[in-house]
Amino acid sequence: MLFGSLDAGAAHFVTLGAKRGLESLDHDGFVALASVGGGRRDESSSGVSRRRYTAGAAAVFGYQWLFDWGVAAIYAGPEITTEIVTDGHGFVPLPCQPGLRLHGEVWARPTEMTLVQATAVAGSARDSLWMRVAGGYRLWGAYLGPEVSAYLDATGYQKWNFGLHGTDFDVGRFSARVSVGLQAESGGRRASPYVALSVWTPW
Repeated sequence: MLFGSLDAGAAHFVTLGAKRGLESLDHDGFVALASVGGGRRDESSSGVSRRRYTAGAAAVFGYQWLFDWGVAAIYAGPEITTEIVTDGHGFVPLPCQPGLRLHGEVWARPTEMTLVQATAVAGSARDSLWMRVAGGYRLWGAYLGPEVSAYLDATGYQKWNFGLHGTDFDVGRFSARVSVGLQAESGGRRASPYVALSVWTPW
């Protein structure tokens, strides 16, 4: 499976990647997942202009279980990140940071018409944690419902998204998820709108 995602708001992040079952994604078994991504966020405060640009990659390996109610998977593997900070006087590149990533996810369908999805990704390269939980009811060809996600890292930065999503829209051979809502950040910044888009297709 090939996938890509865009999270656009006060902070932006883009991810591209691939997921491959060593035999098949249609039954229990070992799975490999690789991704690259990058983003930008504003860290300005007290009149000091500061932005952080981040790029990273990860290659994790794990196992997925298929049940009557859905799918659960857990992965682990190396990651690496690099950053550039602008402080009003120019660009300050930071050293590349290698680390370990842990990734777990559940896609559950308690009933034929409902979906519950949860993902958590923790990485030691930036001492970061990202989590998302969403629920949905099948309407108009997709699962529609609320979502909440949170991100934090060792710099003290925190971000929360509260919104609504539509998951499993089919466009030809592609499937998509669209989210809209409010994004709040640490540092006393005002909440602002965000839009997120994820697209995936069989490999």
